Formats: sequence, structure tokens, C-alpha cells
Amino acid sequence: MSPTMRYVIFALWVIALASVPLWAGNYFVRMAILIAMFSGLTMSWNFIGGFTGYPSFATAAFFGLGCYAGALSQKAGVPMVLAWLVATVFVGAFAAALGAIVLRLRGHYFAIGSIALVEVTRLVISSWGSLTGGGDGLNVPLIQGSPTEVAVTFLGVMLAIMVVVFVVTVIVDRNRLGFGLRCIQQNEDAADMVGIDTTRYKVFAFTLSALFCGTIGAAYASWTGYIDPTDSFSILMSIKVPVMCILGGAGTVLGPVVGAATFMILEEVLWANFLDYNRAILGAVTVLLILFLPGGLLRINYRELMARYAARSKRSGAPA
Repeated sequence: MSPTMRYVIFALWVIALASVPLWAGNYFVRMAILIAMFSGLTMSWNFIGGFTGYPSFATAAFFGLGCYAGALSQKAGVPMVLAWLVATVFVGAFAAALGAIVLRLRGHYFAIGSIALVEVTRLVISSWGSLTGGGDGLNVPLIQGSPTEVAVTFLGVMLAIMVVVFVVTVIVDRNRLGFGLRCIQQNEDAADMVGIDTTRYKVFAFTLSALFCGTIGAAYASWTGYIDPTDSFSILMSIKVPVMCILGGAGTVLGPVVGAATFMILEEVLWANFLDYNRAILGAVTVLLILFLPGGLLRINYRELMARYAARSKRSGAPA
């Protein structure tokens, strides 16, 4: 797929999501917000998991820290948008400091370390009741307006964040950083031998993967008006985000957006039609898709498939 086509598809998708309030009710607007939110989270994960090839499960840690950093800033009197900026800087600085340590691990060890990071941050937030409210959670100041107005506002916010992350993804993909990260993914030792500063590149990718998660977490806290450690640091989120990226095509520019949209729509359809077994069915379908489409939906050669289908139809229609 040419770069121009990728940009056109992305622009059309943004317009489609932005137009939802014009023709649908609050249920579909909420769905559009979640699709935009998870698209941003998935593209953020793509920096460390897709381009660099490090299996990070720390998304929920950065998202949760962003929730609490933004919420606590707002409660301290900081304006909402500025509170999101505070959360972004805080989570980015936290990831940069932590990345220099945790990125010494590789493979399964790094994956386990990133999962542990989610649990450690959740326990710290839960235990620090005097500041964070502990297990009782934290109320966040709500913006003024009707439920419809609030939903439309945060749809615009999540779409804006999604567009920013996409632009940063395109920049990374087309410059030296993206080349260096792909070299690390292919063979980190060889990349180090040819002069790539692998530690600096990995820390940069890890920070980028956390930065926007913090922004999205802070915006999510303002949208919902209430956060608690269980929801903010959900380990399920740390599993869903990599699955979405792999489903669409890890390491590609548009793949995370396609994967997030496909997964969220599939999840909603299964939840609506198979209330008791939707998780099991969704898990089975996802596993099958990843097993039979290891490169993701964007790496399918659709022209070849159409050519095979046309040839098969021609043979079946040929006279005996």
C-alpha cells in the first residue's frame, strides 16, 4: 500500500468517526470514543512492540498513571487541558527514567518485567490512600454540558490525540529512528555493532510508547469523572492493546488503527449477541486470526487472493 493511500484511508476513517454524532445516538458516540482511544493506545504500543520488537505489557501502567496524574492535577486547581499536559510530561519522564533500567532485559524477561510494572504501580496507587483515595477511587471534576455535549467534546479530544500519534508514527517510520528501531528488532547485537546506539533508541521508543498513554489516560479520567486502581490499571488492557496491534499489523503505520477498529467492533458485536460466552468466542477468534494471519490484516496480499478467486471461479465455470 502506497503512503498516499494510507493517509487517505486514515483521513476517511477520522472523518467517519467524527461524523458519528450527526447520525447516531450516545451509544455509538461512546463506541467511537473508545475506538479512537484504543487506536491511540495501540499506535503508542507500536513504537516499542511493533517497530522495536520488545513485547511490552506496560500499557496499563502508563495509562493508569496518566489517569491519576491528570485527575490529581485537576483537583489541585490546574485547568483540564493543562492537567493533561502535566500527565503527559510526568508519564514520559517516568518511562524515560525506568526505561534505562528495564530495557536491559530482553524477550520473556522484559515481558514479565513489564507485567510486574503494572501490578507494582497499581499497588502503590491503591496503598497511597491519603493522596489517591486508595481502593475507593477518585472523583474528577466534570466539564459543563449535557451528556451529548460532553460525549461529542471527548470524541473530538480522542480523535485529536489519535491524529497526533499517527503523525508521530509517520515521522518515526520515515526517519533514522524508525530505521534504527527496525534494525534492533531484526538483530539487536548486529545493530549495536554497526554503530546504532541501541540503548538510546530503545529508551526513546519506550518513552514514546508511554507518553501518549499518559495523555489518553488523563483525558479518559476527565471523560468518565471517576477513576479507581482496578479500572485504571487493568491488566486486560495491557493484553488487548498488543493483540490489536498484531491483528492489524505490528510495525506498520496503519496496522494499529485497523487492528483496534476491528477488535473493538468484533468485541461489541460478540458482546451484544453472545452475552455469556463473548469473551471466550472473542479470544478464540483472535487466536485463530493471529495464527493464520501472523503478519496482520494489512499484510494480506489482497490482489493475489482476488486473482486466485477469479481463477478458481473461471475453472469452476468452464464447460466439461
